[in-house]
Amino acid sequence: MADEAYRAVFLRVHPTGKMVLSLTTESDGRESEYAQLVAGELGVPPLDVKVVPADTDRFGTGHGYNTSPSPGTEAAIVTATSRIRDKAQLLAGAALDADPGTLTFSTGGWSAGGSSEVKTIEDIALYAHGTGALPPGVEGGLDAQAVYRD
Repeated sequence: MADEAYRAVFLRVHPTGKMVLSLTTESDGRESEYAQLVAGELGVPPLDVKVVPADTDRFGTGHGYNTSPSPGTEAAIVTATSRIRDKAQLLAGAALDADPGTLTFSTGGWSAGGSSEVKTIEDIALYAHGTGALPPGVEGGLDAQAVYRD
């Protein structure tokens, strides 16, 4: 049964733009690689990403999570960062007063058309935590979870 349990990653972006990546799996020695993966996907320095393996504060204990290292962790991290980036694009659209579909993302920030104004993930994290008006149907905060099974 334990080998069939679900695993999860949870990525929270704090209002400062610093991030915590919580894992249900025990440490496998690849935490710095996971931080670099998150950093590359979201355009932030790897030192801004803290990785917490076997995060019982986030996920608790005794819920059937398999805590052995998992080959599916990287794909789950990419899924979670993609969800963060998608939500951040919606928020960047609101912050830039632009259609989110017209924004471009490069080097950790979103910009609209020919505008020189760029909203970084740090800007969007602060915006998501209450400094700006949220688009209809979008909740505050900037976090995402991906649940998976190998």
